[in-house]
Amino acid sequence: MLLNGRILAIKYNPTASTRRRDRQYGIPLLSTAELLAYRTDLLKDAGLAPPRTTAETLAVARALHTPEQGRFGIAWNGGRGTALGHTFMVVMAAHGQPIVNLARTADGFLPEDMAEEHLRPMFDSEAAHAAADYLIELLSVSPPDILTMTWYDRARAYANGHAALAYAHTLLVNLFERDPASPAYGKTGYLPQPTGPRGRPISPLGGYALAIPGNIAEERVAPAWAALTALTSAGAAKLFMTNGSLASPRFSVNRDPEVQALSPVIGIVDAIARQGVLRAWPRPPVPGISALIGIAGEEIHDMLSGHKTRVVALATAQSRAETVMRALGPY
Repeated sequence: MLLNGRILAIKYNPTASTRRRDRQYGIPLLSTAELLAYRTDLLKDAGLAPPRTTAETLAVARALHTPEQGRFGIAWNGGRGTALGHTFMVVMAAHGQPIVNLARTADGFLPEDMAEEHLRPMFDSEAAHAAADYLIELLSVSPPDILTMTWYDRARAYANGHAALAYAHTLLVNLFERDPASPAYGKTGYLPQPTGPRGRPISPLGGYALAIPGNIAEERVAPAWAALTALTSAGAAKLFMTNGSLASPRFSVNRDPEVQALSPVIGIVDAIARQGVLRAWPRPPVPGISALIGIAGEEIHDMLSGHKTRVVALATAQSRAETVMRALGPY
């Protein structure tokens, strides 16, 4: 195995979240999926089916939006910068187009080994405009502080009963999956990202990874590798999960009966991973991705705040993104 330029004797099955052009740069410590969480009791009482498309999501959110009772339709990342940029990127993906022009495959897009033309920003695409329109419509059924809301805020709003639906990473579902005082405790269902008319069910892959720096002293490599191996082992993954975490990168741990009994979300994520729904391409490991997310988070925030029209915001985002990508090399 090749890790950050060093050949290591221990073989590891690489995952896309920590791989770039066939080189493995780290080992996943926690792997998470971004899903749509919904209150099963509220939908049942209202006679509503769980939403699988963006249109259905808007309809359900509107039906359950009762601000006079302190409950809003849906919580999501609307905070300026990275939070909203991430939201826009994955909503674009749910409309069938990644944030850059990745090569298509039979069941999605290729997140690795991109040619230059595959690095072109796609803020001028039909999917980008559709994603922007969707976020504009979400505003009317969202909490009043939605344009400052980030990952923890949206999960907390859902956990407290202030949102009937929420985009949520599995890393934070313990806020309601393990808190009997939460109105959502034992009353939450999960689905992949709601899809646009041209999208297909996906759940963006996220999480954390460990790696060995390439510039540490040679005598420290072996101890660092020993620590990395121990922390990413199946035993450690189970220890993390039985002590609060509900996210693991290991199929073997996710299939452990003791682990599966902790929360239904564990079996759900395991199933969608095996079905090919959990994908890396919605958050592609391409050069300049952090800058593209930041640009989206600024321009779309200006749009949602009413300072720019959708057309102007996306045109500006495209221009800024092209400047960034050209500085990194031709595309």
